[in-house]
Amino acid sequence: MASYTWEQKVRAVERYLSCGGRALDVIRELGYPGCVGSLLRWVRAMAPGGREAVRRRPVPRGVREALLEACASGAMTQTEAAGLAGVDPSAVAHWKRRMSLEGREPVMRDGDAPMDARVELERVRVELERARAELERTRAELAALAAGLERDRAESRELGIELALRRGALELVGKGRGADPENLTRREKAILVKGTSEAFGLPVAVLLARVGLARSTYFHQLRAMARPDRDEGLLALVREAFENSGRRYGYRRVWLELRGAGIVVSAKRVMRLMTRHGLVPPLKRARRYSSYRGEIGGEAPANLVNRDFHAEAPNRLWVTDITEFRIPAGKAYLSPVIDCHDGMPVAWTIGTRPDAELANRMLREACSTLGDGERPVIHSDRGCHYRWPGWIGICEEHGLTRSMSAKGCSPDNAAAEGFFGRLKQEFFHERDFTGVTMDEFIRRLDEYMVWYRDERIKLEYGTSITRRRHQLGLVA
Repeated sequence: MASYTWEQKVRAVERYLSCGGRALDVIRELGYPGCVGSLLRWVRAMAPGGREAVRRRPVPRGVREALLEACASGAMTQTEAAGLAGVDPSAVAHWKRRMSLEGREPVMRDGDAPMDARVELERVRVELERARAELERTRAELAALAAGLERDRAESRELGIELALRRGALELVGKGRGADPENLTRREKAILVKGTSEAFGLPVAVLLARVGLARSTYFHQLRAMARPDRDEGLLALVREAFENSGRRYGYRRVWLELRGAGIVVSAKRVMRLMTRHGLVPPLKRARRYSSYRGEIGGEAPANLVNRDFHAEAPNRLWVTDITEFRIPAGKAYLSPVIDCHDGMPVAWTIGTRPDAELANRMLREACSTLGDGERPVIHSDRGCHYRWPGWIGICEEHGLTRSMSAKGCSPDNAAAEGFFGRLKQEFFHERDFTGVTMDEFIRRLDEYMVWYRDERIKLEYGTSITRRRHQLGLVA
């Protein structure tokens, strides 16, 4: 079944009303619709009462003769006579042919009522004016409907363009951390304008004003994008260094990694590449585990460190604490001891219970690395693990000097807290451990601790802690 546009229907209805309701003439003239019923349905929908207003009534013989005489005398044209009678001009020609066959004198037929032709003409003229007024009102209503439809189409198109711009911006910047669709670069704006212009067939100038981009800048960016990307090779190296770090490195450590490989490049250029391509380590803050269970075991040792975590040489000052990891498989606990000389993890233990054995075993392993005459200060918070006889006995056996933070004062053990913060940002936060068993998690955490000690670049040195000690001859 054929479908017709609104404009086609309006045109057909207007033609129907103007030609005196001759549906077949309208169909022959316009070539549509396929049937009279369709046209009449349009008339009923768009011009209620219009079909009755133009329905042809029998024109009395006296009126026909008066109109033909007026046409013969030149008082009016055949078209004007048809308009007064409310018929098609072809009907007037038909009357003329019939009268010529019947003779010039009017012949009264049975059923014709004698009447004054002038009165009848006036009545016809009044009806015609009424029909014309109704037609004008219908045309005005149709014009208002068409204007409203056009307005709705324009608003819909505007909304479609705005939606396309916003979707395009999201696709360009992504949904990762640091992505800001409202703060696109000039290149991203140029890509967005080009894609939207091609999709909607809009002039580029219209979209440039929307995104706030100059015309000259737009074409400059298109030319620049056509040139080979000078960062393509560097991006692959940056991405490789970032992925090799377990997606833990920021731009400074990636830059040091490249520099160590003999690649000379600006740190800011590395930063721009990593930001542009979403190479950003996941970050999150979480509630820390606290082992403090109140005062036990008598008076706590004094705070000998007093927040000065600087040590001139290895094995002069150690700090320790316990941190918790919650994964779907359960909870794991890490107990490390950190050398404040360079931040090296001297020893660590991992378990599923934060008990005394976890801390004592870690301290024994750390003390096994001490050389002759090395008696470090071991600083901790006031957790119960560091107040029990087992811990105190190990410290006395190896000549360690105990030091403790003030009660409930985490800054007094900031060196250990800072280590845990880096560890969880690089290894734990924003990472999915669903389906990972506890044994597998402990294995991954142990691998990270080894990597942190032996491979992770420390910005202060430009290399790892272990390599730095080898360079200084501090280890064999």
